[in-house]
Amino acid sequence: MERRNFLQSSALLSLLALQSPSILMNLAETTDPIKPFLLPGQPPLSHNGGMDIKVWVRNGATNGLFSSVECAVAPKLMGPAPHAHKELDELMYVLEGTASVLLGDEIVEIKADGWHMRPRMIKHTFFNASDEPLRFIDMYFNQPFEEYLETIFFKLTPENGYPKGSEKKSAEIKRLSEQFGLFRYPDAEDQKKQIIKEYGLLG
Repeated sequence: MERRNFLQSSALLSLLALQSPSILMNLAETTDPIKPFLLPGQPPLSHNGGMDIKVWVRNGATNGLFSSVECAVAPKLMGPAPHAHKELDELMYVLEGTASVLLGDEIVEIKADGWHMRPRMIKHTFFNASDEPLRFIDMYFNQPFEEYLETIFFKLTPENGYPKGSEKKSAEIKRLSEQFGLFRYPDAEDQKKQIIKEYGLLG
């Protein structure tokens, strides 16, 4: 391994260890070796006028340690309402554009080639406040969160009998939130509307 890559990998591992010691604990407790795999390059994900995701690494391929998802967001588009995760730690790497991230009560901007760590139990969300597309990789530790996202994006759709705003869809999202330890704040929707208004976003 080249010195630069070694230093980058060591620094990232140190950051993760400081933010979430359970990551290193899980590494130490893993008994089955992780099998090598190759993911060939693919064209950049399109937002298709809204937001879309593509799973790259599945949690099961790393013995439950890690998964990653590519996300594409159209210009001036709001992400989910502010929320927190009880057990999940997230690491974002921005590929294209600029991600605006609410972390606690502060909004920070992560430009292309920038990284952003979001440890568990911290209120957060993201949005694209710019006039350019946003594309990033989200990395998830200790939980198969890609399964939650695939259900939200591809299964709970009007075509599958889950109209937007329906009781059926709301009940399923509540069930998924409990399953994946996703905490929703009582004033989250109001805060989301405030961000949309302040930055001139689409809902």
